[in-house]
Amino acid sequence: MKKLMSIALTSLFAFSMMSTVVFAQVDIKTNLASTFGLSTIEPKTTMINVVNYLLGFLGILAIAVILVGGFKWMVSGGSEEKVASARQMIIAGVIGLAIILASFAIVKFVVNTVT
Repeated sequence: MKKLMSIALTSLFAFSMMSTVVFAQVDIKTNLASTFGLSTIEPKTTMINVVNYLLGFLGILAIAVILVGGFKWMVSGGSEEKVASARQMIIAGVIGLAIILASFAIVKFVVNTVT
């Protein structure tokens, strides 16, 4: 068992070092700047893009919570406790999605008002 564990850890270490060799061939700063357009756009636009990406990610998480709640409801087997738990999860996901959409609308309103 110890031999297997040491082989696994050695392999993991060796494979993790290979990725740094690959990254050593690429100028990360230049590629990231050109990929995200950081060198060509103004800071205000960058902040708006960051907020939009963050809210988009949170929206995906809220939809995932709703889907997991629906799945829990389907596999509850008629148990009242499991159905109630799934219902609470779906309600929390819908409330979270509403908050995310409202915050997106507020950010859009503030940006359009300020500029």
